[in-house]
Amino acid sequence: MHRAVVLGTGSCLPERVLTNNDLEQMVKTSDEWITSRTGIRTRRIAGSDEQNYQLASRAAVMALESAGISGAELDLIIVATMTPHMIMPSCACFVQAEIGAEKAFAFDLNAACSGYLYGFDLADKYIASRPEMKILLIGSETLSARVNWEDRNTCILFGDGAGACVIGGSDERGILDSNLFSDGKLWKLLYMDSPASRNPDLLDPDRKGCFIQMSGRDVFKYAVRAMEDAVSGLLDRQQVSMDDVSLFIPHQANIRILGKLMERVGVAQEKVFINVDKYGNTSAASIPIALDEANRQGRLQKGDLILFCSFGGGFTWGSMLMHW
Repeated sequence: MHRAVVLGTGSCLPERVLTNNDLEQMVKTSDEWITSRTGIRTRRIAGSDEQNYQLASRAAVMALESAGISGAELDLIIVATMTPHMIMPSCACFVQAEIGAEKAFAFDLNAACSGYLYGFDLADKYIASRPEMKILLIGSETLSARVNWEDRNTCILFGDGAGACVIGGSDERGILDSNLFSDGKLWKLLYMDSPASRNPDLLDPDRKGCFIQMSGRDVFKYAVRAMEDAVSGLLDRQQVSMDDVSLFIPHQANIRILGKLMERVGVAQEKVFINVDKYGNTSAASIPIALDEANRQGRLQKGDLILFCSFGGGFTWGSMLMHW
């Protein structure tokens, strides 16, 4: 049976760096407060000519170069995002036009911070039925456009960026298994409203605005437990232990969540890839940016067992195992 395997990776970060000292001038906070509670020191903020689809397209070009193929060879483009440039057309259609992927069909996928794992699982299903397919999977976000910059509890957390990978088929390596979940009953703990309705009968009088709203303490509690269960369940199902894992790439939410998760699943810190200090929480872009950095740093060798996990609004969460 053919499985989805990564052929190449890429990423793109905006030029502007927003530091904790910069945030001290915007809201009532401090570098020490942010660093001690989140581990974040800087994040990237999109500027002119850095729309979501533009970041996504630049990450895609890098991934295509890494894979040694052209956009014209792609069969499918999936963009995981909750901050698209437009509601219609999809971000993926904009990317298709930007990179000349004329024969590919394209669509967006919204599973918040878990979007990349959901997208990879979907790509694996396509590969199983058509092993010759070449699929471009991108996680891309411009969360700065959907943050309340007067709310110090959320605006300190999020950043912009894009990560991409080209996926093909292999009968030797690739995805071993994924373990995905959601729970819509808990949506009010982490959500973002849509733009106001043009139909007055559908207007929500309690609507606060089209920006991220979060109950941080509750999210922390659910996130750690959910990711721990997703990881342990996956490892048990595949009959492998954390000792067998070469590299663990979790969603980069904040350092307290990552620290508690590492403690719960019993993984050594040197096996965990962390870059949340540089970029903050980039939602669906978080894992693919980290994957590209790990790849370009030489931390991934053919045959390595790689473990991913994520948690996001919805709630959505899950884990995935891959032979590199």
